[in-house]
Amino acid sequence: MRFGLIGTGLMAQEHIRNLRLIPEAQIVSLADPAPTSLDWALHTLGEHAAGIATFPDVHALLQGPALDAVIVASPNFTHHAVLGPLLDTGLPILCEKPLATTVADARDIAARVAARDAVFWVGMEYRFMPPVARFIADLRDGRAGRLRRLALHEHRFPFLPKVGDWNRFNRNTGGTMVEKCCHFFDLMRCIVGAEPVRVHCSGAMDVNHRDERYDGEVPDILDNSFTTVDFDNGVRAMLDLCMFAEGADEQERLTAIGDDAVLEVGIPSGMLTRSPRVPPGTPKRVERLHVATDAAVLEAGHHHGATYYQQRAFLDAIAGDGPVLVGAQDGLIAVAMGVAAELSAREHRVVTMREVLG
Repeated sequence: MRFGLIGTGLMAQEHIRNLRLIPEAQIVSLADPAPTSLDWALHTLGEHAAGIATFPDVHALLQGPALDAVIVASPNFTHHAVLGPLLDTGLPILCEKPLATTVADARDIAARVAARDAVFWVGMEYRFMPPVARFIADLRDGRAGRLRRLALHEHRFPFLPKVGDWNRFNRNTGGTMVEKCCHFFDLMRCIVGAEPVRVHCSGAMDVNHRDERYDGEVPDILDNSFTTVDFDNGVRAMLDLCMFAEGADEQERLTAIGDDAVLEVGIPSGMLTRSPRVPPGTPKRVERLHVATDAAVLEAGHHHGATYYQQRAFLDAIAGDGPVLVGAQDGLIAVAMGVAAELSAREHRVVTMREVLG
């Protein structure tokens, strides 16, 4: 499988390291307008960099060596424009999250994807962390009973520096709730198995980036929030995001409560816990299981092995050996949920999905 990568910044480095773990994958071309990013990618490729073609943009890349698949890892605000010429080809595409920065652009992409046959995949890595995948499988097997509540927590480090500091401004990212949290909104839909109805978000920029200036501009991205989402099957979900909590023991923690038990999983510990309901006054019956992730896969990325397992699933879909697990419609709804959360946080009100999606 001959891969082309469009965008060779931070997330592309992770894709490169993981593709190198897959024997049937070969990177043959790279595209990025920033020479420093191209040099970074070639350095990451090391001895495998020989003979790889580099280009300034997607149009030039498509005139280069023949490809079997493309990964788009360029900045959020470029996705719609980058995908334009790619969607005119028959190439399988993995587009990093978020699908786009606006609902209009995401809807346009989804419509164009629906009219083609080739695999289109949105990079929602969190589904593919082995402990999270086991957590989802246990819920689907009824290990919590009938799901009623879902709480997702991410207590992590601030946004990392990017080329041109593009990720410091909502106009480039779609806002923190789109850029960062589309992962979690996608997880909510995947776990709950229903569609969101209304979103309420309270958030602010309380600690990070307040003293930063870029050509005199002050960053405007949220660094913490609480978001609740009501789904059409009656389940309520909550996201607790804090991006000045890098000292937290668990970066991610997922808690699902059903009418039979509580299921919890933590990242990076990989510890999965099931706590069945017990009669008052009787001992608790807590069950614990450690879900291991291959050490080489962990070393290749920052998403607890998810990038590797997602790439494998993407290749399976291309080969016809598996389904597209995260398609353009999933990407559209995740963006719309993030846009609803951003609007809710700014206007201090509940926002309906119908209002955002029309």
